[in-house]
Amino acid sequence: MVYAKEIYKGKFIPRNTSKYLGDHTSIVYRSSYELKFMNWCDLNDSIIGWNSEEVAIPYRSPIDNKVHRYFVDFYMEVKSEKGKERYLIEVKPQRFTKAPPAGKRKTKRYLQEIANYAVNEAKWNTARAFCKKQGMKFRIVTEKELGI
Repeated sequence: MVYAKEIYKGKFIPRNTSKYLGDHTSIVYRSSYELKFMNWCDLNDSIIGWNSEEVAIPYRSPIDNKVHRYFVDFYMEVKSEKGKERYLIEVKPQRFTKAPPAGKRKTKRYLQEIANYAVNEAKWNTARAFCKKQGMKFRIVTEKELGI
């Protein structure tokens, strides 16, 4: 039996292999959102180069206070008036970009959602600081930007 979570995982085969900055034979998508973004990067003439989960940034988790590695979903280089702009991109459903609303009860699910949001915020704040030092930009892309 195939579960819903497994449907949108697979191997991406780019049409423009020269644009992929890494091993183009081992690109994996983990959601339909990531698949759509990969297709956009592959086919968009403004994208000079891109890769998926090849940039790792150390961050401190607020849950266990230990340093972990955050593999950012995408790195891309884009043609601009200045020549080239570099971005780190995280692809997430919009509902995961905000703290979950508090319910009447503090359920196990709610506490897990709060923990996930706290970890994501730690990752994203670290990525923003990393990008600033590197002269890059960090963006979170949701279904809104993807047109889903």
